Amino acid sequence: MRSAEVGLDQGEASASRADTSTVTVVLPRALLALFPDAPPELRVEARTVGDMIAELDARWPGMRDRLQDSTPAVRRHINVFVDGRRAKLETPLRDGLKVYVLTAISGG
Repeated sequence: MRSAEVGLDQGEASASRADTSTVTVVLPRALLALFPDAPPELRVEARTVGDMIAELDARWPGMRDRLQDSTPAVRRHINVFVDGRRAKLETPLRDGLKVYVLTAISGG
């Protein structure tokens, strides 16, 4: 299918590809138990953490509900770290980064 048929010209199509970054995502064991086909570490293309979660959900439907609430924000007991810092859905991603998704540990 030509890009004009989907409403994008050549410049727009290459610009949208240029805006995405390839990152490595590390998933927690608790999530892997719910999605046994998901690998513990994988590469995705995304511009932001929210886009990354959308890509994970496209591959494993229901994963977004485990990582993101309805406000939308990263769920309270989930931590996403990008470049050593806690991230939000709008946190931008750069090529080559490693993104860690962790479950919070609580106790009393």
